Amino acid sequence: MFIMWVVTLMFLSHVAAQATSNETKMECHEFHDFPPVGNQTPSVLANLTMVQVTVEGDYMLNISWAINIDASIKYLTGTRIRISGESVYHCKYNPPLAETNLTGLKQIWFHYLVVNKSSYGCILAQASNLPLPIPGSGLSYKSVDIDIPLPKHTTVNPSTTSAVTGALFKVPFKSRTSNLEDETVNHTSIVVAIFGGLAGLMILGSCYLIYKSCGANIVTSLGFKRLPMSPAVPVPVLIVYPAENSAFQQAVAALAEFLQWHGGCKVAVDMWQQGKIAELGPMRWLAEQVKAADRVLIVCTQHSSQPSHSPPNHISPEPSIPAAARDLYPLILNMVASHAKSASSLAKFWVVQLDKQQDKRDCNLAHELRACKTFCLMKDFNKLCRRLHTQKQGNKKISDMIFGPGIAHSEKSSVKLREAVEMLGRHQASIFRGVEPLKSVVINL
Repeated sequence: MFIMWVVTLMFLSHVAAQATSNETKMECHEFHDFPPVGNQTPSVLANLTMVQVTVEGDYMLNISWAINIDASIKYLTGTRIRISGESVYHCKYNPPLAETNLTGLKQIWFHYLVVNKSSYGCILAQASNLPLPIPGSGLSYKSVDIDIPLPKHTTVNPSTTSAVTGALFKVPFKSRTSNLEDETVNHTSIVVAIFGGLAGLMILGSCYLIYKSCGANIVTSLGFKRLPMSPAVPVPVLIVYPAENSAFQQAVAALAEFLQWHGGCKVAVDMWQQGKIAELGPMRWLAEQVKAADRVLIVCTQHSSQPSHSPPNHISPEPSIPAAARDLYPLILNMVASHAKSASSLAKFWVVQLDKQQDKRDCNLAHELRACKTFCLMKDFNKLCRRLHTQKQGNKKISDMIFGPGIAHSEKSSVKLREAVEMLGRHQASIFRGVEPLKSVVINL
């Protein structure tokens, strides 16, 4: 009997040792350098989730991800996790998954807990297997976001309540004589007020009829162009762009200024909110602005010398270009790619090209943007302005529909934008001639 117990214990110990040897441990640490890039990379994550949990009274974010068990797992060296408002984390697997017995499994899940420093608001997380693919090879990140509401605190002050309640019974008593005096009415004043109101309504109605019959001709004769009526509040618009050059930067700034001051829009752009970006970080700032915006305008050119969403190199942006522009553009590309399967979500993102050409097949436009609605300046300038204001028309009040004059802009107000776009075109043409001199000679012959 004793021998059977010994054999049983030895067998159970062997099974436990085998299970322990096949268990993969994960270690995550903060990472502040550029991520590794390789020619041979693992497949994209199968899934990514994020929820807020409470651990010993602290709010934490539980980041969970699934890794595909396929032939490419032999190239997997780790997983990179980016969370808005937090540091970047690199997670390594020990032993590597390629050396672990995963027979029969299609996916394997891991999770990591991070303290929620943001407390509330929109939180965005992105994760990708390492090494990352070469820039331009396709989507590598999975994205997920959650919205944590602001906690509601209701405090009742008993002393304040008693004071208010007591005040209800301290209304002074008026004598019958004073009440009769207050109820004495000047009938002449009422008649004057009634006729004055009717006269005012007649004047307003006449002005409206004159405006409807002659107003459009007067506005057109002064050089203004009619656009649809603006909503009660300006249209919130976010502008994101790549870090190109000073000429491109001036064109983007001119577009933002026009939409802000003449286009009836409330524009959010990194060059105007650099302090806020430094406070929140690029990821959280972008996530909050995308959620608040009705439209996200991604400004780009068709003749870029290299993809603007490539990782940073040793060449710094020009002094006039904010440093955040280099981080925000690849983030917005990943965000657009994550919404590619939802037509309603993708409709929020528009592409604005600062070129004369329109054919997306003959340009260097990023693959993530080719499914978005595209406008070309200055050819589609008026069309862009109209489309920005063609939403929420059904929610207008009757007063807005009667008295709202609509948005009008003159040719003078768009001169700065037109000049900036033309200057960018000349700049791009000079670069094109400098890069391909032989082609120009052949055309001239």
